[in-house]
Amino acid sequence: MKTLQFREAIKEAMTEEMRKDDSIYLMGEEVAEYNGAYKASKGMLDEFGPERVLDTPISELGFAGIGVGSAMIGNRPIIEFMTFNFSLVGIDQIINNAAKIRQMSGGQFACPIVFRGPTASAGQLAATHSQAFESWYANCPGLKVVVPSNPADAKGLLKSAIRDDDPVIFMESEQMYGDKGEVPEGEYTIPLGVAEIKREGTDVTIISFGKIIKEAYKAADELEKEGISCEIIDLRTVRPMDHDAILNSVKKTNRMVILEEAWPFGNVATEIIYHVQDKAFDYLDAPIVKLNTADTPAPYSPVLLAEWLPNSNDVIKAVKKVLYK
Repeated sequence: MKTLQFREAIKEAMTEEMRKDDSIYLMGEEVAEYNGAYKASKGMLDEFGPERVLDTPISELGFAGIGVGSAMIGNRPIIEFMTFNFSLVGIDQIINNAAKIRQMSGGQFACPIVFRGPTASAGQLAATHSQAFESWYANCPGLKVVVPSNPADAKGLLKSAIRDDDPVIFMESEQMYGDKGEVPEGEYTIPLGVAEIKREGTDVTIISFGKIIKEAYKAADELEKEGISCEIIDLRTVRPMDHDAILNSVKKTNRMVILEEAWPFGNVATEIIYHVQDKAFDYLDAPIVKLNTADTPAPYSPVLLAEWLPNSNDVIKAVKKVLYK
């Protein structure tokens, strides 16, 4: 094992795949000359040149469309959005072209493309730069949605995403790029659609993904001091979702809390709850609790932002609620 920052794991995944396949290229704002807005493509322009690491104008609709078109004729583009908030400018290309071209062409065209960049809040960036769109993209058939929470998962999942023959939405976080973690030496991939139990437990299942899962770890450490054993599942991939992992865990613990940084209405947690009540209702000993942000745009004030986001104290209260403590 070696220790890498999250940004370094992202760079390694892209670099290793680009060395093996000349059809792969990286395109986005500041990915080349500036080494990436978050330095996730540092040195890649020097290695691969300007034909495979391309800076773009501030025109997400334009370069998303170029990526989709080039994928249809045999390339495997990686399109970087400086933040997925900006993907809204190019969402027509993602939803109406990338996600649908395989079906609409009767299988004549594939669209092996990765759209990657940070999602959700990252401190005081205010309402329009603090949005989580995982559930938006996961709602659309034809897209796969990946949200890693650590460097090792990020590298293995991104390599699988690049190799996938369908469009993949790969969502990171500005606040995770500096995170360090152990990453396996040598070649490895992590299949899309497979969750992982990050912490074994017996009393309650906590489901989460992305950077907010750190709050679940903090809560589990505190609850352990009180003799409460939490099982934590990192979804890693939102779509396709690993329902078997979720169901097997809740059948063991009989209680569930879901932690997700997203608005409360119609989110990923809602989908999980539906499947659990449909397939494992008789195993539940308490209603499921889901924890989300407040149902408002993200505030700029640091005091209000702290209240807006779910945190480890919220997780502790939710766990005790489902345990009737």
